[in-house]
Amino acid sequence: MKGIHSMIASGVALMLAASAASACTISARVSIVGNEFPAIQTIGAQAKECTGAEVSTNLTKDHQTINVPGMQGNPAEYTSAIIANSSIVALMNEDVIRPLDDLIEKHGQGLKPSQLITIDGKVMAVAFMANAQHLVYRADILKKIGVEAPRTYEEMLAAAKMIRDQGIMENPIGGAYKAGWGLAQEFNNMFLGHGGRHFKAGSAHPNINTPEGIKTLEMMKSLSEYMNPDFLTHDNNETNAEFRAGNVAIMNMWGSRAETLVTADGVSQEVIDGFAIRGPMTVDGGTTPASTLWWDGWTVAKNIPDDEAEATFIALMHAIRPELMEDDGIARQAVWLIDGYKPTSASAGVIEAAEMKTIPYPMIPYMGLLHTALGNELADFLQGKESAEQALSDVEAAYRAAAKEKGFL
Repeated sequence: MKGIHSMIASGVALMLAASAASACTISARVSIVGNEFPAIQTIGAQAKECTGAEVSTNLTKDHQTINVPGMQGNPAEYTSAIIANSSIVALMNEDVIRPLDDLIEKHGQGLKPSQLITIDGKVMAVAFMANAQHLVYRADILKKIGVEAPRTYEEMLAAAKMIRDQGIMENPIGGAYKAGWGLAQEFNNMFLGHGGRHFKAGSAHPNINTPEGIKTLEMMKSLSEYMNPDFLTHDNNETNAEFRAGNVAIMNMWGSRAETLVTADGVSQEVIDGFAIRGPMTVDGGTTPASTLWWDGWTVAKNIPDDEAEATFIALMHAIRPELMEDDGIARQAVWLIDGYKPTSASAGVIEAAEMKTIPYPMIPYMGLLHTALGNELADFLQGKESAEQALSDVEAAYRAAAKEKGFL
């Protein structure tokens, strides 16, 4: 997908002038599967405002394990999957989503070209928000130790050591290092920051058992030594809970979580007042952010009747109508690609990520297989059970087996 920076960076002047009116009437069922963070919960709730037929949602952190199976039946269980750069690839590989060009011509005339996710000349998704992982920190804690917010991971480690040495927090770094998808994503971020490239040029051959890959794992291990000892079980939810509880001072976290990070019940005023964000960090003297740039959007299932496909498109156009940006609470949930969106303080980290030319997450057919292999094979290194070289060799072997099975190698 080309032009993700142009979609986001220029003052976030990204507009999606949806033509749907406030009223929404449909004539066939709509069933949506997607992630569970606040912006997507809003999309689901807005789609459910439509009348005339049932609209159901299944928003869960396990969406990536159920969306493909849920769309492979005929008819498909889900009429739409809300996806991102990475997760659309699996749906494309399994041929379970349909081109949207005819539905756009009929119901989406206001959509901007930059919002249309085009693959092989066909529009396969409509993007509604941008996202990235970036620095989240306690400004009060950093002021206490006399340092500025870190711009590099090396500065992050130095600050963490000072916080621990001064007895302020024992485990001041947070990280969504849960073995599986999250751990792999943290590797991807750090690997790109080190200048790594996941595949050999022009091929599906893996390219991570390299000096950049080894340095990536070494930095991740150094960071983990300042995390909760159970870091391999901490996903985004647990990591955010540690921050809310006042146990974490510095972490890499999704922009889509920023607005609601300190609004949960029971968060102390000290944590609320100290909460701050800024763009992603770099590593090892590089200038490329150790992060990835993302878009989130929606698709329409292939294996459903045309009337359900049309109803789904109408409901989701209603869910991204410009009037939503008049609600400050909704506007602050994301860097929306919706007409009328104005950047808020909560969007600063994602906007800075775009301005820093953060690399988009690779949207190629075999990236998901490598991501899965990374998530399955890296924990042993972080637990001290094997070397970085062995862990990366295991990843490449697991990936090659999967890629050969799928016909990529």
